[in-house]
Amino acid sequence: MAAVTLTEVARRAGVSLATASRVLNGSSRTPSPDIAERVRGAATELGYVANAQAQALARASTRLVGLVVHDIGDPYFSSIARGVQGAAAEAQHQVLLAAAEAPRAQPQEGATSVLAAVQAFVSYRVDAVILAGSSSLPPDPALLAALAGYRDRGGRVVTIGQDWVPGAGAVLVDNQEGSALLVRDLVADGQRRLAYLAGPEGLATVEDRVAGYRSAVAEAGAEDLGVFRDSFDSAGGERAARQLLEAGVLDSGGEPVTVLAANDVMALGAAAELGRAGRPVPERVRLAGFDDIPSLAYSTPALTTVRLPLEQMGARAAALALSPTPGLEHVAGEVVRRASA
Repeated sequence: MAAVTLTEVARRAGVSLATASRVLNGSSRTPSPDIAERVRGAATELGYVANAQAQALARASTRLVGLVVHDIGDPYFSSIARGVQGAAAEAQHQVLLAAAEAPRAQPQEGATSVLAAVQAFVSYRVDAVILAGSSSLPPDPALLAALAGYRDRGGRVVTIGQDWVPGAGAVLVDNQEGSALLVRDLVADGQRRLAYLAGPEGLATVEDRVAGYRSAVAEAGAEDLGVFRDSFDSAGGERAARQLLEAGVLDSGGEPVTVLAANDVMALGAAAELGRAGRPVPERVRLAGFDDIPSLAYSTPALTTVRLPLEQMGARAAALALSPTPGLEHVAGEVVRRASA
């Protein structure tokens, strides 16, 4: 069945094509309320669906926001996406979501890069682009150039985590201080033999959290049993825990070891691997994460972590992205002690 045209709506409402367009395509020049109501009634009666491109031309806005995350299955990113979606909806915008692979030495075959996601959003003329994933160190020059060109044409860019796009807005997370706070809290409780499960080298979030761990351990004079790296997900947590076991770290010394993971999903993967190896948490090994993802409410034992207001971070990023001049906002982490450590 052929789509209903704007001309048919105008004819049914008894108005000109230009008047029908002004009502339905979002122009700032709108006719009287009774005429507008008649046009909308005709559109509903006929089943007319407005042309998004025509609407964008009429109001100089597509009412679209592009959001890039690294793994939509990770509760960290899905919580942020929920916050972005809610704030965008309040501003009468829709969110286009791209799950783009985090920078890594050997990209997965067929994976979407952040650059490809940004280029797709630019082609759709989105009003703003929000980048929720960690940047590489240093950031990709081609990606920076694409974002600079987009901003030069009036687009707005906001990053979550670090401030790595020149001139863009950002929701800044003090990952280094959050990691240090956790170490200080655990050491003050007598936990002085520590090891760290980290994501891959070259990701800003990972390096910030590792730096916070190392500086706080050194400051406290605690024992650093090493940093074990793998992918920044639950499978990576399992493999990093396996490295820890193979290194014999848990067999040395008399006091129990406290293992810190760079994020909660790594911690949950590590807990599973440690349990399979006969080192259950917290009876044989203490364990802590970072982020306080919503699914921790169902974890056993309950996981000690650093809480970030994830959904609020997404909402604030959307608000910045839709403001005329995006600025910077700072987010601090909060240590939450639970049964695991």
